[in-house]
Amino acid sequence: MNSLPNQPTTGNYGIASLYCGDLDPDITEANLYDKFSQAGPVASIRVCRDVVTKRSLGYAYINFQQAMDAERALDTMNYELIKGRPMRLMWSQRDPSLRKSGVGNVFIKNLDKSIDNKSLYDTFSVFGIILSCKVAHDERNQSKGYGFVHFETLDASDQAIQKVNGMLLNDKKVYVGRFMTRKERMETLGHPATRFTNIYVKNFGDANLSDEEFQQLFEPYGKIVSCVIMKDDGGKSRGFGFVSYETHEAAKKAVDALNGSEVKTCKLYVARAQKKNERQAELREKYEKLIMERLNRYQLGVNLYVKNLDDVIDDARLHEEFSVYGNITSAKIMVDEKGITKGFGFVCFSSPDEATKAVTEMNGRIIVSKPLFVALAQRKEERKQHLAAQHAVRTQGMPRGFIQHAYSGMIPTNFLMPVAQPRPFMTT
Repeated sequence: MNSLPNQPTTGNYGIASLYCGDLDPDITEANLYDKFSQAGPVASIRVCRDVVTKRSLGYAYINFQQAMDAERALDTMNYELIKGRPMRLMWSQRDPSLRKSGVGNVFIKNLDKSIDNKSLYDTFSVFGIILSCKVAHDERNQSKGYGFVHFETLDASDQAIQKVNGMLLNDKKVYVGRFMTRKERMETLGHPATRFTNIYVKNFGDANLSDEEFQQLFEPYGKIVSCVIMKDDGGKSRGFGFVSYETHEAAKKAVDALNGSEVKTCKLYVARAQKKNERQAELREKYEKLIMERLNRYQLGVNLYVKNLDDVIDDARLHEEFSVYGNITSAKIMVDEKGITKGFGFVCFSSPDEATKAVTEMNGRIIVSKPLFVALAQRKEERKQHLAAQHAVRTQGMPRGFIQHAYSGMIPTNFLMPVAQPRPFMTT
């Protein structure tokens, strides 16, 4: 916490501390001091920053000496512009249990894009004291069309839901309901995969399907609400489209029956339609899971690196040669874009003991016509560090300015090439 000059400090900020969010990354403690000292004596200010880059995280805490000064700042300065952005003020809640409980928290969706934090606050403040109020924005700072309002009491939130749900805000009918965590939504509504009615269809660009043919393809499975082929500016099919059924059962039947089927030599992909953020989250989860699996392999010592492989060895042969040492989870020869072997591969065992035994037995063994090199696989960073350490050991004690050349297979790496000396001038 940064204490500001010429200001007395106090040990108890609990009732005089404000949270200030949605800040420009360039905002500093000095900027905020200049702003908030107008409301009353400020004890300290801290802009929260990334521990590595030291870049602002976009929020700060302002501690006043008196609670009434903090209240004055909250009432008069909330959503004021600072460096072109409206700052969002609320009482600092150090105890996360209140936020995580969800009591008094309201979810609003189908908001008009013009509704900002202040508009939302003004709309709902008539129902009670608001602890926080926020419209969700994307990376371009555009409204996502939904937001959250956290009331101090459950009665205030219930009243807001009763009065505002279904009302028109900026000519759009909004939905207002109790905020539910993802876990609660899954328990109440089920996973989206168990209740979808919209399906996504692709890979039919070369089939030149008309709108009628496309719809006829999906009609046998249930009543269709809407059916569309996405087209470019010239009216040509982009090779994908969407079908919306009246019931989940009909949509599921269509996916089960048509996914992988052929239409005019085109193999269709038919699946549940997903929102962009859901699809990105799913891909991110798969990627992170893959990274963790790879990391665990290296950490557990079950993944082996095998090189100097003969060109005739394929995945099956590699698996066969190593399978005598234990249960193999994967065996893969690395190939180039033409499918030609690169001469190395990886074998992953189910336990470290099996992998250690395989290294001991297989390293140096001749398979087909070449002796294998087998070792525990290392991550790229570890391999670089290992090579750097080896290089440092080899170059220790060498004359300054000497450049070591690698003469692989001919001259040992610790051998110094003799330097030709000038012959003395001889007379007869």
